[in-house]
Amino acid sequence: MKIVDAVKTNLSKYATFSGRAARPEYWWFMLAVFIGALVVSLIESALFGVPDEGEAASQPLSMVYSLAILIPVMASGWRRMHDTGRPGWYLLLPYVVNIVGFAMLFLGVAGFTQMENAGADPDALRGGAVLLGGAGILILSLVQLVLLVLLIWWLSRPGEDGPNPYGPPPVT
Repeated sequence: MKIVDAVKTNLSKYATFSGRAARPEYWWFMLAVFIGALVVSLIESALFGVPDEGEAASQPLSMVYSLAILIPVMASGWRRMHDTGRPGWYLLLPYVVNIVGFAMLFLGVAGFTQMENAGADPDALRGGAVLLGGAGILILSLVQLVLLVLLIWWLSRPGEDGPNPYGPPPVT
């Protein structure tokens, strides 16, 4: 499968999360998405300029591109996971880790605020908060790194020969 065929196939299956996607179909599409993001970024730089240090960058085209391509990227990855015999929802594991991390952060801030409001010494609490927060961020970062490597490993594995629970093998 060539890159043009992969892009056509994935965009024609814009929101199709069922079935299977062969390795070339998925990886050529990911390369095209990456090249598209670079092109959009260059166009944005030409139109809006490069922001000075400390200024916020205006990136409306990148945001539109990211939103437009999000569903086909997820659907393609979902189908690729199916081709390797794994459920597609495994792609959502990094998002789950992020949600858990934000919940832990919120609960930690709320807990330390309650202790401070109850009369605990703020200076004494600050050290514990920094230690727990730093350790939590480190642990969540390591979990995210392990998940990233694992997802790349799964997405790069050969597809299962013959039909599997997710359908017949993809046509390459």
